[in-house]
Formats: sequence, structure tokens, C-alpha cells
Amino acid sequence: MRPDGTRVKDLPPLVAAIPYIMPKRYDAWNTITENIDEEVIKAFIRDQRRAGVRLNHMSVIIAAYYKATLENPKLNYFVMNRKIYKRNHFCVSFVIMKRLPDGSPSETTLKIYLEPEDTVFTVNKKIKSAIEANRDTAQSNSTDRFARFMFSVPGLPGFVVGLAYFLDKHGLLPRKIIDLSPFHTSLFITNLASIKTSYIHHHCYEFGTTSIFVCMGKPVPNYMAGDLSRKMMPLGIVMDERICTGYEYAAFCHDFRRILRDPEVLTLPFSTPQGEK
Repeated sequence: MRPDGTRVKDLPPLVAAIPYIMPKRYDAWNTITENIDEEVIKAFIRDQRRAGVRLNHMSVIIAAYYKATLENPKLNYFVMNRKIYKRNHFCVSFVIMKRLPDGSPSETTLKIYLEPEDTVFTVNKKIKSAIEANRDTAQSNSTDRFARFMFSVPGLPGFVVGLAYFLDKHGLLPRKIIDLSPFHTSLFITNLASIKTSYIHHHCYEFGTTSIFVCMGKPVPNYMAGDLSRKMMPLGIVMDERICTGYEYAAFCHDFRRILRDPEVLTLPFSTPQGEK
């Protein structure tokens, strides 16, 4: 039994067969672009700031994604060694930029864990706390320290990564390594809007258990609305099609869009049933 999930056995025959037909994650990528109404998100953030709470776009997107996943739990499945697993937690990996003493940029990856009783406010707090703990260039998180040690010994990276692949494939990778790894995550998200860059469709990593990658792009005029003064934020989403059916992905996207049209629902615990306020 894996430390991060349990195998799903009661699957329709075709669903169970797909990981054998497409054994690699890069065989099974599907991509979609979701256009989010930027004006609605900005209005929600402004209202919260008037109330003394400083939210950001990524907190809102992650909160909406998690709430939609609670309503569509198969989005938190993953495939390993041609078997489908149900993850026993929900976590989000993301990248932050650090500024080195010489002025050059550096990146590090962070991971936070979410619970059904969370709200957009606690998500925002978890993100900020993780960033504040790792923003200082004099500090390194556990992932950075492990990577630095590994690459300090000639020949060690190839051996360690190969061993990690093998252990992960057979469900033997220790929980401590899984907790360190940003590639073992429910959602990997990157915010290219923060550096004023357009979105991309970013690959899901073959190593680890990432089934969904979301890339936030800089807001652009909403040409479809016919009002160029209104903007939308494009999200480039890459999905592992093996974890659920197309219908279930469509249901998730419908709920994700619905939540972001009314982000006030994110101020309540995510486990609050739809329609209750």
C-alpha cells in the first residue's frame, strides 16, 4: 500500500485498461484553456481588501479548484505503475521566485496541504506563510537542501533519481520523500501573470503523481464578451486523461467555472454543500 493513496479496484474495464494502453503520463495529456472573468475576481479581491483581508488571484484560483475537486473527487486520483490510486490528502505545489544577493532570480518549489474545512482565507494564509518562510535567500527549504546535497556528490543524482523512480513505481517510496517532492501533488500551479507573461500548457511530470497542471496567464481583453474594457484571465490546464472519464472532467470544469462566477462561496468552508450560504 502506498503512503499517499489507496488503489482503486472497482473500475469499469475500459477505465482500468487505459493505463495499460497509455502507460506513460506524457501519452495521456489532454489540454484545455479556461478563460476566467478577471473583473469578477478583481471585484471579489477588492471587497475583501475593504474588509481588511489581502487576497491574491492564486489563492482564489486554488480555493476554487479545491472546492470543485471536493465535488468531483476523481480529480484527486493518480496513476502509478499502470494502476489508479485515490490520494489520501490534497496538496498543491507551486514555484516562487527568490532574489539572490547578486540580484539574479532563483526559484524554489513549495507545497501546502488543504482540508475540507479550509476557506479562501486559510488557503491564502497557508500560501503566505509558506512563501514568507522560504523567501529569504539565506534560507533553504528541505527540498532545496536535499537537491543541493545530491548534486554535490558525483554520480549520486543518477543513482538517487533512478532508485526513487523504482521505489515510487512499486509503492515503496518513503512518506518523508513524498512530502519533500513537489512532483507528488494533487495540483501543480504556476502564476505567469505575476511576471506579466502569457499562459502556457505546462506538461505534467513523469516522475511523481501530478495529474493536473494549471498555468495562470496575464489578463487579456475579453474579445468573446464584445467589451474590450473587460478582461479575462486564461488558465492553461493539462490533465492526465487516465484518472477519470471525459464526462467527469467536464463536470469538474463546470463546477470550477460556477464557483469562480460567485467567489463569495469560497468564504465558507469548502465542505459546505452547494446552495448553502
